[in-house]
Amino acid sequence: MKIVLAILPALLPAIGIAQDRPVASATAPGCGADNVKFDVKTDRSQQHPLSKPEPGKALVYFLQDDTYFLSRPRPTTRFGVDGNWVGATQSNAYFYVSVDPGEHHICAAWQSFVGVYTGQTSAAAHFTADHGGTYFFTVRDHFVENHGPAGMTLSPVDVDEGQLLMSQFGFSTSHPKKN
Repeated sequence: MKIVLAILPALLPAIGIAQDRPVASATAPGCGADNVKFDVKTDRSQQHPLSKPEPGKALVYFLQDDTYFLSRPRPTTRFGVDGNWVGATQSNAYFYVSVDPGEHHICAAWQSFVGVYTGQTSAAAHFTADHGGTYFFTVRDHFVENHGPAGMTLSPVDVDEGQLLMSQFGFSTSHPKKN
């Protein structure tokens, strides 16, 4: 019994009972506050051409690919840049934001439970934007019943691949929900 009591304090951090830091500090630097949720509307009626960055800026396109998410409802995905949520998409859609040149931290996270067993529901990356640059990042959501948990991956994609996906996806606009 004395051995168990002597070992227990060392095990508490490993099993999550004693934590030295709040959960919020464990989020990626690109993510925003957890309580920010978005209403999303997607226009699938027309093609939206590739935009050009305004002078001295760069553009970042965020795409959500649900080709391999074989369940409903599909997740709404929030995207963050440098600690602030900048928008959201839902079900094969995209949007873009303007950023200053320099290093940026980005984040993608499902904003709510989607009704299936889940694994990784957020992801993060960083990149360096150049003046006049255009960058594409794709979240690929996946879920196939009886083949493991639902989840996502976030990865940069080539400009040509990004434009191809844009031609197949809808354009999303979003705004934060009022609490």
